[in-house]
Amino acid sequence: MKILLVFDFDNTIIDDNSDTWIVQCAPNKKLPIELRDSYQKGFWTEFMGRVFKYLGDKGVREHEMKRAVTSLPFTPGMVELFNFIRKNKDKFDCIIISDSNSVFIDWVLEAASFHDVFDKVFTNPAAFNSNGHLTVENYHTHSCNRCPKNLCKKVVLIEFVDKQLQQGVNYTQIVYIGDGGNDVCPVTFLKNDDVAMPRKGYTLQKTLSRMSQNLEPMEYSVVVWSSGVDIISHLQFLIKD
Repeated sequence: MKILLVFDFDNTIIDDNSDTWIVQCAPNKKLPIELRDSYQKGFWTEFMGRVFKYLGDKGVREHEMKRAVTSLPFTPGMVELFNFIRKNKDKFDCIIISDSNSVFIDWVLEAASFHDVFDKVFTNPAAFNSNGHLTVENYHTHSCNRCPKNLCKKVVLIEFVDKQLQQGVNYTQIVYIGDGGNDVCPVTFLKNDDVAMPRKGYTLQKTLSRMSQNLEPMEYSVVVWSSGVDIISHLQFLIKD
């Protein structure tokens, strides 16, 4: 009888966006205007592919990118939260569903020794090619018209929960911890015992409060957080029952 904790990565686990943070590796810490302007809504992963190619062409190497990414600050209270989860791992399964990429998330978790806290990471697969350029691919294809082309977090969450069920793991509750617009879709999958935990002042929280004002049906409860310590308090309350 476990609770499933689902985490977003950018602006949730880390206190910034890893994709925009990496721009500090560029010459003058800026991207050329034509590259910046090449972004099309819904096609962020393709855009980041071009950014990584540009960085590679400008001679930015893996170790420089790694140094930048591992200097990303954790969101306040996250380190305490992960230590709390680690101590109570018999009560929680923990996954990340993120629109970042596998290389960045690996670097961050490895540098802080938090790999063991997470059972699975779902994100856009990335790797360094023979030229030393970082390449990134879409996580999957899906037919959800609410989400960016490369990732519907709801589809990932449903598939994971179904797969676990087939292996005899049935979660008593799902707690979804996120901040962004692309976290709204998976939150709509949550049922009446589940908890949506949006970060205070960010898009997910604003959207959920608008949804409740519009009296849209929401079976799950909403608990807002500013620090990982707020999340610990709520998890302590959930496992106390």
